[in-house]
Amino acid sequence: MLGAFGLAGCDHGHPRTNEIRHEAAKATAEAEHDVKTVAHDIKKDIGSKTSSVNINHASESDLEALPGIGAHTAHRIIAARPYDSAHDLVKRHLISQTEYDRISSKIVAD
Repeated sequence: MLGAFGLAGCDHGHPRTNEIRHEAAKATAEAEHDVKTVAHDIKKDIGSKTSSVNINHASESDLEALPGIGAHTAHRIIAARPYDSAHDLVKRHLISQTEYDRISSKIVAD
């Protein structure tokens, strides 16, 4: 009787234990994804409320923090430097006038 009781606490690859581990790993991965998403959103929100972004010197991530600017557009903005004015983004067809109107108060070209 003691031997059976002793084995009850041991785990030798029991299918339910493996299922629990799998569920825990999945939950951990989902939580990590959620934390990264929240952190990205907070960073983007903070970036949109801080001082202007200089399009001649900003990093790709700084440009991506601007509303509506993704990685592709940020890369194109960097590749087309330097700029005489922020409106050059529209003149050079890097962003639309509508996009420019959305971010014009947040960007400069120094």
